[in-house]
Amino acid sequence: MDTTEIGLHTGDARGVFDVTDRLAEFVAGRGDGLLSVFVPHATAGIAIIETGAGSDLDLLDRVDAVLPRRDAEYRHRHGAPGHGADHVLPAFVAPSITIPVVDGTMTLGVWQSVVLVDPNESNPSRRIRLTFLAA
Repeated sequence: MDTTEIGLHTGDARGVFDVTDRLAEFVAGRGDGLLSVFVPHATAGIAIIETGAGSDLDLLDRVDAVLPRRDAEYRHRHGAPGHGADHVLPAFVAPSITIPVVDGTMTLGVWQSVVLVDPNESNPSRRIRLTFLAA
């Protein structure tokens, strides 16, 4: 098993951030195995989606529809507006995924990208734990 943590500057805007290239760098040359991607944050998640065709913005719109950013709807109300919704997000967008790796390459489909889903504008920096388990 090999593990590392990468940092990602997300700034002060909510967003969907493509991390596919960083993951590909980590698994390059490692042979066959499994890549675990984990976000150690209570207000962010990891997803596999198509990016660049509007799906990333559609995802944020759907998150907002399911988890409205109206503080009165949540018991957890400290922080920026909508922070209660941010804390419920990981129940809908999981904080981890596992990707098969063959010959040092993730087996993602043609249009699939790995993204960090971060609706919380209060945290400008995020960490992502990458773990490779060789076959």
